Amino acid sequence: MTVVQSGLKRVALDIRPLSFPAYRRLLIGQGVSFIGFQLTAVAVSDEVYQITKSSLWVGLLGPANLIPLVIFGLWGGAIADAVDRRKLLLGGSVFAWLATLALLIQTLAGLRNVYLILAAVVVQSIGFSITSPTRGAIIPRLLPADRVPAANTLNFLISSLGSVLGPLLGGILIRWGYGTAYLLDAILFGAGFYAAVRLPRLAPLGDNISRPGLRSVIDGLQYIATRPIVMMSFLVDIIAMGFAMPRALFPELTAERFAGSTTAFGWLSASIAIGSVMAGLFSGWIGRVRRQGVALTIVIAFWGLTVTAAAFAHQLWLVVVLLALGGAADLVSAVWRQTILQTYAPDEMRGRMQGVFMVVVAGGPRLGDLRAGATAAAFGLVPAWAGGGIVCAVLVLITGFAVTSFRRYDSTVRPPVETREPSASPQPAGALEPEAEGA
Repeated sequence: MTVVQSGLKRVALDIRPLSFPAYRRLLIGQGVSFIGFQLTAVAVSDEVYQITKSSLWVGLLGPANLIPLVIFGLWGGAIADAVDRRKLLLGGSVFAWLATLALLIQTLAGLRNVYLILAAVVVQSIGFSITSPTRGAIIPRLLPADRVPAANTLNFLISSLGSVLGPLLGGILIRWGYGTAYLLDAILFGAGFYAAVRLPRLAPLGDNISRPGLRSVIDGLQYIATRPIVMMSFLVDIIAMGFAMPRALFPELTAERFAGSTTAFGWLSASIAIGSVMAGLFSGWIGRVRRQGVALTIVIAFWGLTVTAAAFAHQLWLVVVLLALGGAADLVSAVWRQTILQTYAPDEMRGRMQGVFMVVVAGGPRLGDLRAGATAAAFGLVPAWAGGGIVCAVLVLITGFAVTSFRRYDSTVRPPVETREPSASPQPAGALEPEAEGA
C-alpha cells in the first residue's frame, strides 16, 4: 500500500454500518425523505417572502418551528425512553406528512395565507420533534457499540446530502409553483415510512422504565446540568446557530445581489450543506481527535468567521465557497458533539439526550432565523449577517476556553463510572447481525 493509499484510508468515510440491513434501510429512508423536507423548507421560506416581501416574516418561521421543537422534542425524547420506538417513529412520521399535505392543499387552492402556512409549519415541527429523537435512540439498538460513531457520521452526511439536493431541487421546482415542491415532498415521504415499517420491535430495555412525563424530562435536564462537558457541547452549538446562521437572509440577499434568481437562491440554501458533505466524505480522521473540547471551540469560531466573510462577498460562487467552508466546520462540530453525548449518556437516558440534542440542533438555526430577520429589519442585511458571525466567534472562544473541564476534555480518558454504561453489557435487544435479513 502506497503512502497516498494509506493516507486516504485513514481519512475515508467508514461505511461498515451499512452492512446491517435495518440500519441501511433507515439511513436511506431518512436521506430520501429529508430531501423532501428540505424541498418544503425552501418553498415555504420563499413563498412567505413573496407574499409579504419581508425578511421579518421569513424569520418568524423560526419560532413557528422552534416552539414546538422545544416542547415536543423534550417530551418526545422522554416518550422514546418509555414506549416501542418503532411505533413512535411511525406515528410521528405520519403526523409530519399530514402537515405537508396541508401546505400542498393551501397552495393549490390559491389561498396565499401566511397564517395558514405558519400553522402547517407548526404541525410539521411537532412531527419532526417526535421522529428525530426517536430515530437517534433507535440507532444504537440496530448496531454494535463500535459501529455507532461511524453511523453518526453517515447520518450527518446523508442529512447534509439532503440539505444540498433539497434546496437545489427546490430552487428549480418553485419555478413551476410551490405546490410542485410540496407534492414531491409528500411522495418522498414513502421511503422513510417503509424503513420504519421494516424495523424490528424496539420496546424499552430492562425494568427501570421511566414514565414519559414532566418528571422524566426534568431528570434528563438535571443530568445535563450536572455534567459541564455535556452541557457545553449543547451551549457551543446554540452560540454557533443562534448568532451566525444566515439562512433567513438568503431571500433578501438573492433579491439585492443576484436579481432574485431562484437558481442563486437554491445555491445559497445548499451552500452550507455542500461543505458538510465534502467534510463527511473525508471524515475518517475526526474520531482520532482527542482534545475535542478545544477542537469544538476552534471549529465553531471558524464557522463564525466564514459566515462573516460571506456577508461582504458579491459574487455568488464566493458566497457559496465561504458558506461551504463554514458547513464543513459544522459537520465536524456535529460529529464531536454527538460523540461526547453518546460517551456520557447511558441507555436509560438516550431518548431524552437525543431529545435535547434535537432541540439544540434543529432549534438553534431557527432561533438564528429569528435573530437574523429581526436584526436585518432593524439594521440592514450586512450588519445583521456579519455582526452575527463576529459575535459567534468571539463568544464561543470566551466560553469554550473559560470552562476548564471542557477545555481539558480528552476523549481517551474515561468519564466518571456512574455516567457510563457497563463495558460488559450485553448486545442491545433488536441489534442485528450484518446481512442477517433481507434488504
